Amino acid sequence: MKDFGKMLLAVVCGLVIVQILKYILLFMFLGSFAAMSGNGSKAIPHEGILDLNMANIQIMEQTTEMAVPAFSPAGLNMQLSPVGLRDAVKAIQTAAADPGVKYILLRPDGVSAGMADLEELRAALKDFRRSGKPVIAYTENPGNGSYYLATVADKIYMPDVKGGNYTMVGLSAQMMFLKDLLDKLGVNVQLIRHGKYKSAGEMFIRSSSSPENREQNQVMINTAWRNFTADITSARDISAQEFNKLIDDLALVFPEDFLEAGLVDELMSHEDLLSKLCTLAQVEDSRDLKLIPFADYVLAHKDLGLPGRSNVAIIYADGDIVEGNGYEGISADRFVKIIDDVRKDASIKAVVLRVNSPGGSVSASEKIRAALKLLQQEKPLVASYGNYAASGGYWISSGCQKVYSDANTLTGSIGVFSMIPEFSRTTRKFGVAIETVGSNKHSDMLSLMRPFDAKETAYMQASVEDIYETFVNLVADGRSLEPSRVDQIAQGRVWMGSDALDISLVDEIGTLEDAVIYAAGLAGLHSKEDYREVAYPKPLTVAQQLMMTFGQGAEEPTILSGTPFQAIGKDLDRLNASTPSLVYARMPYDIVIR
Repeated sequence: MKDFGKMLLAVVCGLVIVQILKYILLFMFLGSFAAMSGNGSKAIPHEGILDLNMANIQIMEQTTEMAVPAFSPAGLNMQLSPVGLRDAVKAIQTAAADPGVKYILLRPDGVSAGMADLEELRAALKDFRRSGKPVIAYTENPGNGSYYLATVADKIYMPDVKGGNYTMVGLSAQMMFLKDLLDKLGVNVQLIRHGKYKSAGEMFIRSSSSPENREQNQVMINTAWRNFTADITSARDISAQEFNKLIDDLALVFPEDFLEAGLVDELMSHEDLLSKLCTLAQVEDSRDLKLIPFADYVLAHKDLGLPGRSNVAIIYADGDIVEGNGYEGISADRFVKIIDDVRKDASIKAVVLRVNSPGGSVSASEKIRAALKLLQQEKPLVASYGNYAASGGYWISSGCQKVYSDANTLTGSIGVFSMIPEFSRTTRKFGVAIETVGSNKHSDMLSLMRPFDAKETAYMQASVEDIYETFVNLVADGRSLEPSRVDQIAQGRVWMGSDALDISLVDEIGTLEDAVIYAAGLAGLHSKEDYREVAYPKPLTVAQQLMMTFGQGAEEPTILSGTPFQAIGKDLDRLNASTPSLVYARMPYDIVIR
């Protein structure tokens, strides 16, 4: 017994020591990163070439501090510097007026940004050229997104060597279906929805896409490619027909093919490129070329967001819409407090709601919408759409006074679904017997251990139908449309921003910059000198990221992590039984342009 007591005491002491060491290490990390953050602003040349190397930055909604890989925010590539789109655009505007910046060297290869992000970044570079300073693009491995960005330049140069990885073959979308696999495992996914285009959950109940889902995907891909092609062909002065023939014939095999087709201006070696850059920079020796890394320039000229007497707030609604008060995604309770604080702040004269969200929880979306409605009763509220503003993202924003969208935004998806898996066949398959004792006839309906009966299915369907009707009426009221018209263009269908404009789901194709200027104008602030921009929520610091990680644990990898199907792992997580009765207003997929 004495030996047992000694062993127990040793184990307890060991656990206490481990916890003490854990917190010592935590504070050591915090101290070192605080020191790094304090010296994070790098010295940059007073004069030189602004080097916009897209392989070194990741365009996000807000600029965030870097973190060590183990503590990195979801979706952040730790090899890249995270740069907020608004900060990137402002830096380009600053560079246009900065006598120290002679021109921009655009290296678009390896771009990491969404379709709408590319559109806004390209527009900012186009405005930069109006200053009289050139944009020079150099591409070694042109792809869909990188070449689209490159075509904003005055000149596009390409190396005269073969063996490049040329991936300009058009846009495509892949859909994965898991029904056959789930059948083998005995998993039955019960999908209850309204909207013939509401394909969220189809991957779990079908072996191929529904005709409606395939139709909407084809239309979206066609529209996105048409938007890309229109900008490319206009910039390079060739017809869309000629360009598409080059793509369809796989005619862009060698650098000479790009030159002959008029897609680049000149083929040159690295030495020739340096000589060209020297000439433009008016220096004789390449050793005198001073490149200013774009991420460093952004940080050096970043608006600190200090409030003035009159402010325009930008509320960034970025990520999935979820319940709770957490820092990841758009957590309802946290955002309601932010919105209320903005509403009560007398220095804030107008608000822009920047939406980059595929949606999420219906109840969370409604909490946020209600808070925004109160805000709108006191201050101008304008919406700006990023890569996504769909389903729940559209729910919270459709009532704004004006809605700006990029042409390549994915929006709409006005539909509702609930998805409840049940594992009765799975347990039998593995020899597990389940017995349930309940107080009422349907008390075990959400146990996940049996399928719904007809009455239970009707019960769930009634909830989905009621929420869909509410969604349609909210949109009809916010967009001044008849509910019958909204129902026609809803049904869960996802629209590209340029198509959404034609059916009155958005008001104007424009950037976040356009939305800020318009919102300020509604408040009587007609000059940029009349106001300052303040952003909400504040991006997490490295220290906060570390505290969150130690407190909550890092994001669990899935079996598909690190593969081309990594995003599917998140969809599989939605089968989690923690909230089986939750009803969702969410877009059915995420889009990546390569």
